[in-house]
Amino acid sequence: MSDPTTSSTLRFRPERDLPALIRLYESNYVRLVQLLPELGRIQGCRVSRVSGALDLYVTVLERHKYTTALNLTYRFDNGDVVALEPNARVYLYHDVRAAELVSHSRRRRSLTALPWRRGRMPELDRRWVLNRFLLKWVRFCLHQGHLFLDYSAGHAPDVERLVRMPDPEPPSEEGPR
Repeated sequence: MSDPTTSSTLRFRPERDLPALIRLYESNYVRLVQLLPELGRIQGCRVSRVSGALDLYVTVLERHKYTTALNLTYRFDNGDVVALEPNARVYLYHDVRAAELVSHSRRRRSLTALPWRRGRMPELDRRWVLNRFLLKWVRFCLHQGHLFLDYSAGHAPDVERLVRMPDPEPPSEEGPR
């Protein structure tokens, strides 16, 4: 019988409450600013190429005073079919220094809708899962050496037209306060 206090049997599960979700948004913002240090100067679609890694594409979809909407993805070209994965739609809220992944097309297992129960918040859990993915993925991209600088990132108009898709949750014109 194993000792329940050993590190091999304990699993760390971060607290999934609203303050923790906000900290996750803030961490995502910091990582994205590291990946896109010149975001204010990047127009349209750009590509970051690193030897031994997949090309990473970013498309600036909207830019407002407090909010920037962008799409971050890889491109898989299989002859006549082009797939964008994970095709992540991210909102950066500059005034509060937070970034939120609002949608993606990443392959995932089937998730059943959880009923509302005391102490459970399915929407918070959904946002937690989405944004933990973003945190880990952007950290991985940075580890590979991806970086979008205005002078080093190449223009990618062919991906730009594929990325344009309806906005799932448009931010307000003024952005969050």
